[in-house]
Amino acid sequence: MKETSKVKRQNRFRLMVQVIFTALINGYAIGFAKGKIFTGGSKAICVPVLNCYSCPGAVGACPIGALQAVLGGNRHNISFYVIGSIMLFGVVLGRVICGFLCPFGLIQDLLHKVPSPKIKVAPKVDKPLRCLKYVILLVMVILLPIFLTNQFGIAPPYFCKWICPAGTLEGAVPLLIKNESLRSAVGFLFNWKVCVLLVILISSIFIRRPFCKYLCPLGAFYGLFNRFSFYQMKLDQEKCIGCKACEKTCPMNVEVIKNINSAECIRCGKCKAVCPTNAISNNWH
Repeated sequence: MKETSKVKRQNRFRLMVQVIFTALINGYAIGFAKGKIFTGGSKAICVPVLNCYSCPGAVGACPIGALQAVLGGNRHNISFYVIGSIMLFGVVLGRVICGFLCPFGLIQDLLHKVPSPKIKVAPKVDKPLRCLKYVILLVMVILLPIFLTNQFGIAPPYFCKWICPAGTLEGAVPLLIKNESLRSAVGFLFNWKVCVLLVILISSIFIRRPFCKYLCPLGAFYGLFNRFSFYQMKLDQEKCIGCKACEKTCPMNVEVIKNINSAECIRCGKCKAVCPTNAISNNWH
């Protein structure tokens, strides 16, 4: 589809917001230079996106990592601060966080620009796979840290440990590059995480945002709030001519005409930008 000036402006604006927010929450440049994790007071504050605590530049805490850390502690407390923060982000913005603020979403978007044949996953495969991120949220983020503990009643952050590609890319790789002592300790787990990361990065070249669609537990959580968040998309049925240009451009393959506020919608605004009749709008409620 040929990009109009409206589409180009929207794409440039979103890219600018993504880059600026990524820089803001990973602004501790000294950490990257020295291979050390920032430990200032802001590290106790949850950012709204998946952003590894162990990233040398991170100035805040990842909400998914923080939630697992509390649930997996020997007291198995429920952190009302962490859950409240994620719910607040979800109620106010919904998955606009995924579309405009997430650093790993930005990486997937950039990789998809690499010239290559693009793949649209068949619906009979796509729909079941979309449920996987909810399973990961329930099992790996919530249930396993509570019930699968060691002899001291403590559990590791299972999602961060075994799956999170953002943690591998933002945290493990930079720290290993700068710390020779850490490289000597690399074993099966790191190799596994690198394989997961590579599969997701390579897949992102051919499939739009595969991690967001199928694996991200934070996206799954925010998706639950899409219908109720203050930020909403709206389709004017009287203006809509049914051309489905919106659905053809949607990176998340949302059936815009049927359900514009689907839990899969990341509020990227591409549908609005390509609509020939301006039938799509976004506003705050």
